Amino acid sequence: MGSKEIKGVDDVEGGSHDASSLETGNFDVLQQEHIDPVLNAKMYLVNNAIDEIGLTNYHIKLFILNGFGYAVDSLILLIQSIIATQAAYEFNPSYTRGLTIAAYVGMLVGAIFWGLAADIIGRRFAFNCSLIVCSVFAILAGAAPNWIVLGLFVCLTAFGGGGNLVLDTTVFLEYLPSQNQWLLTLMACWWGVGQLIAGLFAWAFLPNFSHDCISIATCTHDNNKGWRYVWFASGALVFVMSILRITVIRLKETPKFLLSQGKDEEVIETLQFIAQTHNRTCSLTLEKLQACGKTTTSHSKSRLPFRDVLIHIKGLFATRRLGLSISLIWISWLLIGLAYPLYHVFLPSYLQSRGAKFGSGSAYTTWRNYALANFSSIWGPVLAGFMCTTRLGRKYTMVIGALVTMAFLFAYTQVRSEAQNIGFNCAISFALNIYYGTLYAYTPEVLPSAHRGTGNGIAIAFNRVMGILSAVVATVANTDTPVPIWICAALYVVMAFIAIIFPFEPYGSRSS
Repeated sequence: MGSKEIKGVDDVEGGSHDASSLETGNFDVLQQEHIDPVLNAKMYLVNNAIDEIGLTNYHIKLFILNGFGYAVDSLILLIQSIIATQAAYEFNPSYTRGLTIAAYVGMLVGAIFWGLAADIIGRRFAFNCSLIVCSVFAILAGAAPNWIVLGLFVCLTAFGGGGNLVLDTTVFLEYLPSQNQWLLTLMACWWGVGQLIAGLFAWAFLPNFSHDCISIATCTHDNNKGWRYVWFASGALVFVMSILRITVIRLKETPKFLLSQGKDEEVIETLQFIAQTHNRTCSLTLEKLQACGKTTTSHSKSRLPFRDVLIHIKGLFATRRLGLSISLIWISWLLIGLAYPLYHVFLPSYLQSRGAKFGSGSAYTTWRNYALANFSSIWGPVLAGFMCTTRLGRKYTMVIGALVTMAFLFAYTQVRSEAQNIGFNCAISFALNIYYGTLYAYTPEVLPSAHRGTGNGIAIAFNRVMGILSAVVATVANTDTPVPIWICAALYVVMAFIAIIFPFEPYGSRSS
């Protein structure tokens, strides 16, 4: 949106920008892209209205309820890896990494499906349904009679949970006042909460209910119920979360999605509802929105859904800078999706070949250390949220997070004792989540609202593809060589460089 267009918006407002916009010095991050002048003008007015209402209890509830989705995503991914060994002892499969691939395939399909659904059907439907699907199949996974059925339920569980990283950032962002957008980065702390819960479940159940199951020869259904209890507990927890999502807050469709669909009346109803419920003012009226013109809907006239998909993908490349931005974002998700899991696949064998000794090796010690590392991961996004509010912005917060993670990963190859192992694990979990948490927030912030679910979903899908690849590579490659470890750590340097050349910096601006 150029100066002429901004003037047009001022005319609609009946004067200059409102106080909240002047106070924060904000402008819409994509307003210079000239994607759709009418939608840009309306988005500007809606952003002003959201800033005028400010942060309310509604947003705090959204922070928690959307955070559940973050936690579930990491919980499901870790649960399948935690229980894989014990389940394999019982079922003796021919391909032991099958659960990892099943989980990532489910996450991949889930990210694409729920991401597209968020743009085509709406955010509300996906928000209300995804965790229920996840919880049902998580409980069924605990009752699986064989390896193949377990893999199927793991895949379906991951499908239900796999879209939450797309949905949660999108829903929360599209309600947030601009001065509070840093909360989107902070919300990634829920990822660490999910990891911590997974570690605590493993610590509670596996040492106590699977301690006699240490090999295929010694393992039976009766002495190996720990991994099943982990699934039952996880599924029950996710089910409670899904019920809370429906009962604690009856989510209305986000105003920015409604705006992209040309539903101006519903935009006003939603904003006025929030304002009146929390005793805030909202001066935006239907007449002001309609004075901007008629919004072109992002839906096709055809009943075929793939036409809508093509419209949303094309919208991500509407301008050269938008195309460059989404391409670099997708590359970043590819790189982090390969570097982190592959490093941790190769590292144990590498350290063992170098004579590293990690104490007693008991199940209790293993899961205690696991819980400590996951607890540390909670605080990376907390620091990142603060860093994003400084002149570092999102881009240089990611640069620092990636480079510090790289340094710790290189140093980790010299670990030789249990204390060093715990310390470096905690440090890496902390530093990595500075980068990861900021990337999670940055991705939806620089996407146009009409295509946000699609762009975000494809980004997460690229990440899942690399997770599948890492499992395949770990199966066929030599895990004693240090070369993959050095390559993975070096990838963080590439990620830092890409963050520097991102064309948009959301700091001091508002999502479009």
